[in-house]
Amino acid sequence: MSGDDLAQALTSGGQSWMVFSVAAALPILWAFALSMHFARPYVVRFLRTLTLRFGADVWWLSYVLIRDALLLLTFTLSAVFLMPNLYIGLGLPLTAPLATVVLFWALIVKLSRDADDDPRAFRTFSVLLVIASALYIVPQIYGLESADQVESLAGFGLGWTPDALAAANPDAVTVNPLAWPVLGLSLVLFGASAAYLFGRFLIQLGRTEAAPATE
Repeated sequence: MSGDDLAQALTSGGQSWMVFSVAAALPILWAFALSMHFARPYVVRFLRTLTLRFGADVWWLSYVLIRDALLLLTFTLSAVFLMPNLYIGLGLPLTAPLATVVLFWALIVKLSRDADDDPRAFRTFSVLLVIASALYIVPQIYGLESADQVESLAGFGLGWTPDALAAANPDAVTVNPLAWPVLGLSLVLFGASAAYLFGRFLIQLGRTEAAPATE
């Protein structure tokens, strides 16, 4: 093996290891993000028991910071599923790109509306967050993580799930027929959502700058 071949093998292996590590860690981040989001009623109830205003402010700000940081971290790491060479080439969870898009929609709701004080915005954000987590966690567990448990799953009639819930099977050199349509749809929806968010930002910016001129 030449030096170039060794370097290429190390680079490819390191890339695969990193991506699979991110994919394996994301269910934990999703669980933490869901727990922190749905812990809001408990946090609010606990705040009402505090008599010191400073302590209540610190508690609330810490909660909001951790909750939103988990969401942003989950979204940032999930962006890897929108890369075709990784999504198809490594056989990542089939609906992982859709999970990234739905999480993006949830963040747009949080950016454009007050999800803490507006009950409708809170419900919308909660539903989108649950849908996004299900779109990732289910194929990750029953697809990617169960790839070496086909015989055990077959005893329950679920031997088909690893191939059906993964974008590809690199060992068998096969690609799920739904993988490219799912990825294409996800990229279109993600681009349209990003364009909407950017356009909304420009409109709001224009209104803010025009307001002083009309006074």
